[in-house]
Amino acid sequence: MNLLNRRALAYVAGHPMDFTVQCLKGFRANQGLLLAGAVAYYSLLSILPLLMLVVVALSHVIDQQELLLTVGRYLNWLVPGQSKPIVAEVAQFLAHRDLVGGVLLISMLFFSSLAFTVLENAMCVIFKHRVAIRRRHFMISAIMPYCYILSLGAGMLLVTLVAGSLQVLGQESVQLFGYSWSLNGVSGVLLYLLGLGGEVLVLSSIYLVMPVGRLSLSHALIGGVTAALLWEVARRILVWYFTTLSQVNVVYGSMTTAIIVMFSLEIGATLLLFGAQVISEFERVGRERPKRAARPMTTETTQIK
Repeated sequence: MNLLNRRALAYVAGHPMDFTVQCLKGFRANQGLLLAGAVAYYSLLSILPLLMLVVVALSHVIDQQELLLTVGRYLNWLVPGQSKPIVAEVAQFLAHRDLVGGVLLISMLFFSSLAFTVLENAMCVIFKHRVAIRRRHFMISAIMPYCYILSLGAGMLLVTLVAGSLQVLGQESVQLFGYSWSLNGVSGVLLYLLGLGGEVLVLSSIYLVMPVGRLSLSHALIGGVTAALLWEVARRILVWYFTTLSQVNVVYGSMTTAIIVMFSLEIGATLLLFGAQVISEFERVGRERPKRAARPMTTETTQIK
């Protein structure tokens, strides 16, 4: 670990509240909520085309029902409680995928990349100290979203295969001391850890790739773990709120699903950008010595003899 990381860790460990306030102030100064709104809006436009592209590609190598089951399970991490209508739309598209032409494919690629483009611009605002030093070539920015889509497709393939193996494991049992112990609970825990670990890896990869310049893996993991833990708390609160207190279906009627998905994406985008702000402030702490609080001015008293 280099000197900058040790200095930053020492400051954060010694002044956790000061560092948290510093991150919140920086997030507010960068108009984080406004940036999160833009990311959430374009994510709403991108999520269906992206899922359709990935599912159509993977359906040639994985059973369609198993693939949709995996997509629905892990889509609940992104839009809690609203994965069923999205998966239903994807399944309906799969049933008519023979009608997909070149124009529709190109438009789907375009819309699925919008969220990544807006997210990169939002990262430029948060990591403005990096942009001032080094700018990214426009061709890299143009190609990056599609490379990321391919990476997400490969990750979905791996997750589907591992999740299928864990589900098979959950149907087994172990004979021990004359008792039969079902592995269903173990399988459930492993599936949850798989989702949580995948969430941390996806977030860390975003922090590793999206900001301009080279970001260390340790810094990306700091942001990924921070955003993932905050989202875990927010996700459970959202599930509890929408199932117990919310009357959004009375107010918005048929638009309920879109409103809930948009609200969930807004919170998710806010936490995603806040994780980036944590990394940005962590870098600044490492490179700059924290300013000490100003001491009150005092005057010396002199005795007259």
